[in-house]
Amino acid sequence: MAEYRLAESESKFADIIWEEAPINSTELVRKCEEILGWKKSTTYTVLKKLCHRGIFENKDAMVTCLISKKEFYGGKSRQFVEDTFGGSLPAFLTAFMGKKKLTDAQIEEMKELIESYRG
Repeated sequence: MAEYRLAESESKFADIIWEEAPINSTELVRKCEEILGWKKSTTYTVLKKLCHRGIFENKDAMVTCLISKKEFYGGKSRQFVEDTFGGSLPAFLTAFMGKKKLTDAQIEEMKELIESYRG
């Protein structure tokens, strides 16, 4: 299972991979030098770390995604709700909304979303 946290620099690096994957590791080094100003050793160090976390894979000099960006941030969101609100989605939504009011359209959209997840 992926560890759902990234430092800011890791997040920028991951975005490059998610945008370009599958990508040859040599091309990834070039892009990281161009975009992030990283040296080859930095790119491979961070890549190895994120591969170890189960986010990416570097096999035969080809970097691929083991989980998508959407899956990663979905997991991160679920982990946040679990850690901060004891897994209670209603408690999270109450804190998130504060005193903000929803429009009728937003309420209908939320109802449809909830219905789509009914068991």
